[in-house]
Amino acid sequence: MSSKLIQPPSLPASRGAISRKAGDAKKKTLLSFSNLNSKTLSFSDNPFRLRPMFIGKVTEQSSSSSPNEHQVDEEEDITVSQIKEELYEALKGINRGIFGVKSDKKTEIESLVKLLECRNPTPEPTGELDKIGGCWRLIYSTITVLGSKRTKLGLRDFVSLGDLLQQIDIAEGKTVHVLKFDVRGLNLHDGEFRIVASFKIISKTSVEITYESSTIMPDQLMNIFKKNMNLLLGIFNPEGLFEISYLDEDLQVGRDGKGNVFVLEKTEKP
Repeated sequence: MSSKLIQPPSLPASRGAISRKAGDAKKKTLLSFSNLNSKTLSFSDNPFRLRPMFIGKVTEQSSSSSPNEHQVDEEEDITVSQIKEELYEALKGINRGIFGVKSDKKTEIESLVKLLECRNPTPEPTGELDKIGGCWRLIYSTITVLGSKRTKLGLRDFVSLGDLLQQIDIAEGKTVHVLKFDVRGLNLHDGEFRIVASFKIISKTSVEITYESSTIMPDQLMNIFKKNMNLLLGIFNPEGLFEISYLDEDLQVGRDGKGNVFVLEKTEKP
């Protein structure tokens, strides 16, 4: 069987120029092709192989047209909606993170939170108080009740932690934090621990919260927590700096002065 050596087709003169250097047979022959779609291509040739080597940069062609404002807004809305959808999916089954979250899950959630913060539609939330006012329900927080704290508060089997609500009265400059409890064995439902605080605006994104008072209702619940009131208040007292890092009509993200993250959704007042 005979074999034939097939030569590559010659390049038209209009597409490039070929330069050759004569020399010893052991020396390599350099072929250079230029002006091929803004690329420069060189081949290092020897008797055994032809090896391509890119030595230049490819010039990207930028589009002269840019999307109009309406298209940009649509893309941004879709992106935020997708982030929210993924966030709600990630929050399933973790009980708001109050009793701890695995590190990989926590990383996933906080990455999604940061994506939301980068797309904050309300960069100066304290200037749009109508969006802040109302009732919000906590759906995630990095504040945790673990180990002996959880045991002392009876939050393992005896007491169940229900909704954590934040009621904000803009006209009065007040916020009421409500923790709902159910107590098994006592047929006690909708027990409440209320923390009343005032707030004042200190920047375009932050408020300073000042603790005023706290109450537990009914008396049965007070009897359970009275020995550990300071512990309960120490965990859930909102006093201090609170920065609103994301705010829209139905979702709020905030960070306190200790670096804790809070994600809340708008809800009807109970």
